[in-house]
Amino acid sequence: MTTTTNDSTTTAAATAATAATAGAAVTAATDDGAATAGGYELEQTPRLDWSALAPDVFKAMVRLDAAARKGLDPKLLELVKIRASQLNHCAFCLDMHSKDALAAGESVERIVQLAAWEESRHFYTAKELAAIELTEAVTVLTEGFVPDEVYGRAAGCFEEAELAHLIAAITVINAWNRFGVTCRLTPGHYRAGSHA
Repeated sequence: MTTTTNDSTTTAAATAATAATAGAAVTAATDDGAATAGGYELEQTPRLDWSALAPDVFKAMVRLDAAARKGLDPKLLELVKIRASQLNHCAFCLDMHSKDALAAGESVERIVQLAAWEESRHFYTAKELAAIELTEAVTVLTEGFVPDEVYGRAAGCFEEAELAHLIAAITVINAWNRFGVTCRLTPGHYRAGSHA
């Protein structure tokens, strides 16, 4: 997720409320009774504006995010953030980091193939693959640890300081994802680069 502003969260909530109110006259009921406008489901309203309620935590996260990204290639960093967000099912962060990746010059094809990177290895460099694999290992932790071979591949592709920042960046996006998913932040309203 990197960062958001209180305005974007508030705007998302206001947009959802406006859509619900303005579209009420033209909505149709689906089989289960949920209303749709123009054939699309209505936006969910965020559960909680956590950044406004815990501003010191939010500011600390922003600083941590900025510190973690130092020395990392911006396109590689966005691939890592997208992959972690896919694994964590964070729609808000997927929206944000796909847009930021495109703005950084990333291709649509490589973003789309990221969900199936193991079958699409030829789209990525060895360094990117090592970062993506490390991202999965740190994000999922199903075995309770990061396998030596995964860490070894990353250590072989990154200088130690760069690897330390990569691990930090993976950790930070996982934290952002947990805020996004728990608070049900609404995707679709983010504009590339607006968190910078």
